[in-house]
Amino acid sequence: MSTTEKYGDIIHLPHPVSEKHPRMSMLDRAAQFSPFAALTGYEEAIYETGRLTEEKTVLGEEEKAILDRKQRLLLEKLDELPSLTVTYFVPDEKKSGGRYVTKTGNLKKLHLLEKWMLLTDGTKIPLEDVKNIESPLF
Repeated sequence: MSTTEKYGDIIHLPHPVSEKHPRMSMLDRAAQFSPFAALTGYEEAIYETGRLTEEKTVLGEEEKAILDRKQRLLLEKLDELPSLTVTYFVPDEKKSGGRYVTKTGNLKKLHLLEKWMLLTDGTKIPLEDVKNIESPLF
């Protein structure tokens, strides 16, 4: 049995229009069938849990002594704004650990008593987080 045979008596009738309820727009009608997120924030929580962080490595006495020598050499040449590459630890804001970042630039200030260095681009790096310093000076 074809569609015309099944619904032949009603297929050419006008579309019914309600007197009580206004016709719904296509946008509102489509919204009825949009996906529903029952667990808002779930995907972000899964991503945050799966995001890896590193632990900060503790430097040995010899490594600390090498860094101290490099910092003193940089301090002597500070007026020349020496170029350097610093690898340092950045703590994670949301969970324990963090990551190591390598930054290349020119040294603007080095404050050994307050234990920080400032690059010409405005990056302030705590000296206790520095893992390695490379420079053409050494």
